Amino acid sequence: MKKLMMVALSAAFAGCMCKDCKTSVSSAPFGETKYGEKATLYTLKGKGGLVMDVTDDGGKVVNLMVPDAKGELVDVTIGFDSPSGWENTDPYFGAIIGRYGNRIAEGKFSLDGKDYTVPVSDKDHNAALHGGKRGWDAYVWSAKTFACKESGNVGIVFEKAFPDGEQGFPGNVKAKVTYTITPENVWRIDYEATTDAATPLNLTQHVYFNMNGEGTILDQELMIDADTFLAVDKNLAPVGAPKSVAQTPFDFRAFRKVGESIDDPDEVLQFGPGYDHNWCLNGTGFRKAAELRGEKRAVEVWTDQPGLQFYAGNFIKDAWTMKGGRPMVRRGWLALETQHYPNSPNRPDFPSTTLRPGETYKTSTEYRFKAL
Repeated sequence: MKKLMMVALSAAFAGCMCKDCKTSVSSAPFGETKYGEKATLYTLKGKGGLVMDVTDDGGKVVNLMVPDAKGELVDVTIGFDSPSGWENTDPYFGAIIGRYGNRIAEGKFSLDGKDYTVPVSDKDHNAALHGGKRGWDAYVWSAKTFACKESGNVGIVFEKAFPDGEQGFPGNVKAKVTYTITPENVWRIDYEATTDAATPLNLTQHVYFNMNGEGTILDQELMIDADTFLAVDKNLAPVGAPKSVAQTPFDFRAFRKVGESIDDPDEVLQFGPGYDHNWCLNGTGFRKAAELRGEKRAVEVWTDQPGLQFYAGNFIKDAWTMKGGRPMVRRGWLALETQHYPNSPNRPDFPSTTLRPGETYKTSTEYRFKAL
């Protein structure tokens, strides 16, 4: 096999462009975070027409332009014009989430007979959410872009080391997250990490979608390949064993509109209020987990993870504004986060999220975009 030709970019515009495959990568300054770190914005243009603007500030996706059958591009995600946009609204939009994605109830867990505490970042639900008060989304990562002439892939590799005791978690962790845009309009995410002490690890990407690029997601059609989900208490922590979706508002085994049952009086649903729950995916290995359909575009979600957190943007505020001063809309976007189950460090009956020395954490997710 021929060696892949990888090109790293670091200048304000590094101009690596493959004319025959219509791919390009470039970069530009993107302001400064509240922690005083300077951010960079990278633009990845794929052969199939998909365009992603992403920053090294937490690996956040700023724009995600998806073509329809005629090649017309529409931005299907939330983003901001500078890091302050996330700092003044929701820090997780389109970001890499770690060290532990989703909630750890009361910010407490035990591992190998020792108790640990993570700062409660979701006070409304008494939980450490997405890694504590400063998760991995709130750091500028090292970044290297690449373009492969042979495959037509373009992408970016983010790397960062996190110290023992970071947000109360044990172990020095080295993490690498790779975004790849393929000529088939697939956005692939590969996660990799190692540790020198046992630690919980549950990484995900908190990208939001509206496949029409405007309006709400209530009329868009969703399918989730899961026979069971996790019921939650008022703090959105899982309770009991996985529950059948049959004859509940959580049954998305066949395509149906997101808004069809979103305001159902079901108590577990209203704890959201609305969808903010984990589906226990069918099957194992790398498989199709979900699909969201708009009028002209759709996205398939493929993963090797056991769970999918479907969040319907219940807490997005109409008063918020995004890139270009565009107003935001409650339930205007939804998230389909591939991950392990919430609160797994406190649930030995759930698939384990413990990473130990000598092991390598590896998991992959693909968002496969297509025209309808």
